[in-house]
Amino acid sequence: MRINRTLTIMLAAAAMFPAVKSAAQDPMGTVSYALPQTTITLEVEAVRENFYAGPYAKFAQKYLGVDARQEDQQTCTLSAVKMTPVIEADQSNRYFVTPDKNSMSFLSLTSQGLIAVNDGSFGNGSQWRFASQAGADFSDKGVSSNLTSEATTLFRGVDGNRVGVQQNMVVQKSLEQRAQEAAEMIFELRKKRVQIVTGDTDATYSGEAMGAALSEIAALEKEYMSMFIGYSDFQTQKLKCDVVPEKDRKSQTYVAFRISDTDGIVSADNVSGKPYLIELTPQPVSPASGRGTAAKGNVAVYRIPAICSVKLTDGVNPILQDRVAVYQLGVESYFPLSSK
Repeated sequence: MRINRTLTIMLAAAAMFPAVKSAAQDPMGTVSYALPQTTITLEVEAVRENFYAGPYAKFAQKYLGVDARQEDQQTCTLSAVKMTPVIEADQSNRYFVTPDKNSMSFLSLTSQGLIAVNDGSFGNGSQWRFASQAGADFSDKGVSSNLTSEATTLFRGVDGNRVGVQQNMVVQKSLEQRAQEAAEMIFELRKKRVQIVTGDTDATYSGEAMGAALSEIAALEKEYMSMFIGYSDFQTQKLKCDVVPEKDRKSQTYVAFRISDTDGIVSADNVSGKPYLIELTPQPVSPASGRGTAAKGNVAVYRIPAICSVKLTDGVNPILQDRVAVYQLGVESYFPLSSK
């Protein structure tokens, strides 16, 4: 999956060059700015299956020759993910500078790292939870009766002798009897379908009549089959989450989100779900070449980003991978604003 990369750089009109960290209130006559940081935004989509086992599941192999799940289940799987690196203000690294006529010419410089942000690209995250699920209902599936007639013999005394009397009793069919009848109906429907397609019937079907008959047979067979193999309904969940890499962190592996079979996509700190990991591998930043002395006086602090290989995995298998410029994992340097 290719990552849709969107790097949005927002420049303040005259706020590009700093010297010292600002106080709670920026001094009058100064221009403030913040160093950039990279946030990795993930738009995650998962599909949850609610499976309802059929009442005849344990007889599916015996009468139909198929294996069927015999218990209700809930499963949730990742279906799509989109990763987008976003540039925003690092509020822990704000600076201000007093511009003069010598520094104004540098305000048009917009190379990576020399930026100021006055309003970040802060998207509003949203989370959707699955609605409560209704229980399985097979009451309208199948057309055979739940009752059958069995012959039994009753004995009564006649003139001191035991005499057998044949009597029919209405008893409830066993679960296996009903499963057998449903399987017989499935095979009968399949036989009818073959007869209609091959023309081996007393009635003649053609055109729309044949299509309607075959559709009705397919619908009936599907209902009977669901009694053995069960049925599923599916729901889709979407969630947006952010990962902000930290420069001083020893491991650059982060839990981005988790997926739980019962709750769907959950937050990274919810240990009930399976974790999905973001792994960052920064490339080393080479030192600047050439001769010179350290900048003094009126200077601008800026960041040179580290180019990172970013990989999303489920802990074992890679899902997507790309190269991203991560500012806070790079290096900070200085740009002189005045030649004096």
